Amino acid sequence: MRILLLGSGGQVGHELRRSLALLGDVVALDHPQVDLADPRGLPPIVRSASPDVIVNAAAYTAVDRAEQEPDVAHTVNATSVGVLADEALARGALLVHFSTDYVYPGTGERSWTEADATAPVNAYGRSKLAGDVAIAQSGCRHVILRTSWVYASRGTNFVRTILRLARERDHLRVVDDQFGVPTSASFLADVTARVIDRHMGGRSGRGVEGGGVSGGGRSGGGAGVYHAVPGGVTTWFGVAGAVLERARLRGFVPRLSDGGLMPCTTAEYPLPAARPMNSRLDTARLRRDFGLQCGDWRDDLHRVVDELMEGASR
Repeated sequence: MRILLLGSGGQVGHELRRSLALLGDVVALDHPQVDLADPRGLPPIVRSASPDVIVNAAAYTAVDRAEQEPDVAHTVNATSVGVLADEALARGALLVHFSTDYVYPGTGERSWTEADATAPVNAYGRSKLAGDVAIAQSGCRHVILRTSWVYASRGTNFVRTILRLARERDHLRVVDDQFGVPTSASFLADVTARVIDRHMGGRSGRGVEGGGVSGGGRSGGGAGVYHAVPGGVTTWFGVAGAVLERARLRGFVPRLSDGGLMPCTTAEYPLPAARPMNSRLDTARLRRDFGLQCGDWRDDLHRVVDELMEGASR
């Protein structure tokens, strides 16, 4: 199996290089080799790679900046994604693409299902939804994995930011009224590998385990949109507390004073782009169609914090 991976240098892309290597020959490209801001440059790249599977981990993810440059976000997250879908259709390739909880309106308290109506509250969410629609309308074979609150031991993300701020500040306020699930890049990478392996009929000849993902099930899998997050639910304040608790167990001594981590509301922490208050995602369809069992979000978080503490001690 030949797999074209776009965005290989990002948080998820870095982990995908590991998980997809179990499945076949991976052509891993990142900026500037591939630039989704230039849709016209994508067809030659895809045709040269001649893939059986295209995995797109590249995206415009600057949520607040997207309010000022929605056209750029749309080009990267929608126009170029549509080009990739057309190329996948022309080749008969499977396209795997990552989407977001931000396509939903963020109202209510129940978990969103894939059948729920979408209504993004910001420019970033609208651009990502437009990409999802472009894939569906292309008619290509595809799997869209919608996820939330992605983090890793590398790159810029909430977990690393909390540890940095805990070293710099005595007090820190974190939003406690937005609900969702933190998702590690390794979890997403292992889910992706399992989905591809099942979808391609187990052509790799090898099982895929790890990253809080396990389970068996038949060969073959569904197509369309799937939610991909670990089990459980929390708030950003809950994530911050869990990060610091684990870090302290590993010897981390923050400047942040006892009781210095304090909850606040979204209204008390305004940002340029609106955020959904409810980002809970129901994963029943993913677990059913691909035979997956997903561990609790804390399991991966502890592992990533442990990696960061080990790296800081070297």
